[in-house]
Amino acid sequence: MDNNFENITESYSSHENCPVRNVLDRIGDKWSILVLMVLGEGEVMRFKDLNAAIADISQKMLTVTLRSLEADGLIVRKAYPEIPPRVEYRLTAMGISLLPHIKNLTEWALANFDTIEQSRKAFQS
Repeated sequence: MDNNFENITESYSSHENCPVRNVLDRIGDKWSILVLMVLGEGEVMRFKDLNAAIADISQKMLTVTLRSLEADGLIVRKAYPEIPPRVEYRLTAMGISLLPHIKNLTEWALANFDTIEQSRKAFQS
């Protein structure tokens, strides 16, 4: 085996040290990529608009997802001191730089979904 590959796999053998596993664990959940895609369609979105755009996400799960994306520096949250409170979200430059990769993954999934479904059915048989 390539010695360089062994060094890489040894360096990333734990989750904390592996950037790929660490990042994919954060954005690879059920909602993060979808939230990033929706935010990528507009410059700024309010919480209620995001919630409406992703109809089957609960308010609590949307809040958790937005906080996680904000903590990772992929989105920015801006709260206005108004009554009722107004909160807006937008992608950061890093979040915007992720969009083409999400688009490529989305296109791949759409192009291969039928084949994947057939394979799953064949596997179950």
